[in-house]
Amino acid sequence: MALHEFNMDSHWLPFTPNRHFRKEPRVFVAADGMHFTTHDGRKVIDGISSLWCVGAGHNRAPINEAIKKQLDTLDYATAFQVSNDRAFEAAEMIAAMAPGDLNKVLFCNSGSEAADTSLKVALAYHRARGEGHRTMFIGRERGYHGVGFGGMSVGGIPANRKAYGTALLPRVDHMRFIHDPVNHAYIHDEDPVWKEDPLLELEQRILPLHDPSNVAAVIVEPVAGSAGWYLPPQGYLKRLREICDKHGILLIFDEVITGFGRMGTNFGADFYGVVPDMLNFAKCVTNGVIPLGGVICRDKIYDQMMKTDAPEHVIEFFHGYTYSGHPVACAAAVATLQLFEREKLFGRAGEMGKVLGDAFHSTFKGLPNVIGIRSRGCAAAVELAPLPGSPGKRGYDVFLDCFKHGTLVRPAGDVLVIAPPYIVERGHIDQMVNTLADAIGRVA
Repeated sequence: MALHEFNMDSHWLPFTPNRHFRKEPRVFVAADGMHFTTHDGRKVIDGISSLWCVGAGHNRAPINEAIKKQLDTLDYATAFQVSNDRAFEAAEMIAAMAPGDLNKVLFCNSGSEAADTSLKVALAYHRARGEGHRTMFIGRERGYHGVGFGGMSVGGIPANRKAYGTALLPRVDHMRFIHDPVNHAYIHDEDPVWKEDPLLELEQRILPLHDPSNVAAVIVEPVAGSAGWYLPPQGYLKRLREICDKHGILLIFDEVITGFGRMGTNFGADFYGVVPDMLNFAKCVTNGVIPLGGVICRDKIYDQMMKTDAPEHVIEFFHGYTYSGHPVACAAAVATLQLFEREKLFGRAGEMGKVLGDAFHSTFKGLPNVIGIRSRGCAAAVELAPLPGSPGKRGYDVFLDCFKHGTLVRPAGDVLVIAPPYIVERGHIDQMVNTLADAIGRVA
């Protein structure tokens, strides 16, 4: 298919430099397994699971067939005052996979909506238990929680805060970032060990400043994915759990990226052995085929919300979306989770992640302008020194070079990430890593 066969004038691309894209379009028209087909007939290997979503690989027949069957049975039903059988089935499967007493699932359509939903749940929960003054949220520098105003508020991405800062939630503070570029530039499937406690600032500055009794929730990604795959310090998440418990603060894990197999486990919570009060999910739950997200809540949150003196016809939690628990999306989720289990893909992700990490550290260390390498789970990142005065330009140029040579990688500023589908083979890893290494050599 030639570019002149479709008109690009009407489409405003998200998170994309549109001016440059129009000069050098990158358009996919098909996908299967590990590969895309471009508009000009080239094969491009999907090195990023299409933005962390396609864990089982593209064009999987069981998922496609489940969607077709559902469309022929029940295409859509409102989620308000009624529901559908697929939503209950998907919720039961997801809750069964979650750790601890994370048993109640609120559906939405994306990770961004999941973030905003979890923040609203936190406020409503504290209000229901008679502590409505808990309205403060704590996020983390360089954290990413989607593009809703709530998620951007607790997030710590500078570009978001620069553009929309005047409209963000006012009662938010941020913990320091979890990366030490001096002592932990190179991390290979291990927890960074810090000499000092990185959470001292939370206990000694942030909480005393705002008073812990005013704080509703702390929200973090178990691994900082969107920023460039930064790993938490040893014991960090367990320590954070203890601090939240001490002060009656809810702990929210944003597992839109780390959930459903990326760490080789069901969730990052399982990998690190910490049960949050809420767990946000999206992306891999449907293999990226149809939008679906949600929040898994602990029983105590739901139970508290149901303890009300209001008449039974009164809604306990005034929140929801038109497409909450969409039957087709939930059918896709059920089929996806069954496929993950049948093919043991989470375990495979853990095994192939070690192969990917080994390849990253043996290939990239010592290449020009490489200043860091991080690997854990089925994802790895190589960090490049920025061009003076042009941060992100070197990473973008490497991304373009990789695409030109048949590999899709993810640029996060000057960090290049590979996070392939869990069906990845050793040959695919060799191809992706070698293409990225060659691109770094050419661009540097």
